[in-house]
Amino acid sequence: MNPLHSDLQPFVKFIAFYLQKKIVRLALYFESFKDQLVDILMFKRGILQKKVWHTSMIGLSAFGIITSGIFGGETIVSSSFPGVGGTDPRFINDYNPTIDRDDPVLNSLYDSRTQISRKPRAEIIEYEVKSGDILTSVANKFNISVESIKWANDLSDVDRIKPGQNLKILPVSGVAHTVASGDTLDGVAKKYSAQSQAILDFPFNDVPDDFKLKVGQVLIIPEGVPPKAVAPKAKQAPRFIAQGPSTTFTAPGGGNFVWPTYGAGISQYFSWYHPGIDIPNKSLPAIIASDGGVVTVAGWPDNFGYGNRVVLDHGNGYQTLYAHLSNIYVTVGQKVSRGQTIGQMGSTGRSTGPHLHFEIRYKGIAVNPLAILK
Repeated sequence: MNPLHSDLQPFVKFIAFYLQKKIVRLALYFESFKDQLVDILMFKRGILQKKVWHTSMIGLSAFGIITSGIFGGETIVSSSFPGVGGTDPRFINDYNPTIDRDDPVLNSLYDSRTQISRKPRAEIIEYEVKSGDILTSVANKFNISVESIKWANDLSDVDRIKPGQNLKILPVSGVAHTVASGDTLDGVAKKYSAQSQAILDFPFNDVPDDFKLKVGQVLIIPEGVPPKAVAPKAKQAPRFIAQGPSTTFTAPGGGNFVWPTYGAGISQYFSWYHPGIDIPNKSLPAIIASDGGVVTVAGWPDNFGYGNRVVLDHGNGYQTLYAHLSNIYVTVGQKVSRGQTIGQMGSTGRSTGPHLHFEIRYKGIAVNPLAILK
């Protein structure tokens, strides 16, 4: 017999015997502990049972709260502006104002013309047409335009969809593009009459900081149109002299907000993934405080794509953010008045060109600035 085999066999038997003894001893300890616990719970007909049960439930609840991150940052930070810390707000669903639609003030600030999905999704899905469906009802179901469905499915006749037919549904209104060799972000945007900043800001496009696209990746082009289609005209934002706008609008809660700058219309509107508006201007005009308040953020204190920014607390439940600035003329803690110059438009951070990204929040919830600035 092999000497190694003769030594290994008794060793294995010893290990098995040792483990068996340990398991038996552990089982005996467990039984003893269980008996003691039962005796405690049954003391005086279970007088301590409720206390033990309640203590256990409180302990489990506390453990769940601590490990869920409620106090660690996600829930609280999600209602704060970038620069305070936490997750990039572009990827936080709490920016969706529909979470508190019962609040009459937030309701008054919510622009019903802005379609906001309750369940944001990243991918293109397939929908099987059901009996009674028409293209308009399908578009309304998914909060996208009829044209988006038509373009994605090469439909020449929008009235001819039939039960059982599978339709591609984009996550937002626009078109999808598969990146080919030589494609650039600006080139793709130009092809579909869209804004490169909107492609960059769509959180699921996964565009790196150097803006280099990967061959084969599918990009969602928000509000894009096929090359042969007619692109919609951009709405024009009111123009005014940055040092002294003449018209103000009263918002619920006592806020009087003015346009923070002027530019060539609005290049990107409010949506669930873009909680503000973008105002472009290649001449890099001054940025003014939309209302009086105290500066809470001034600079680029993190690696978020907002770049240089200023955040103002207006003391009445409102906060405003001014992002992508090239220069900042205020400091944290400084009091500013409505119309005071606080910075200069720029293109810092994840930006494809000079513009101001402007946000308004009321009680921590991002609201559509166009519901106030009109």
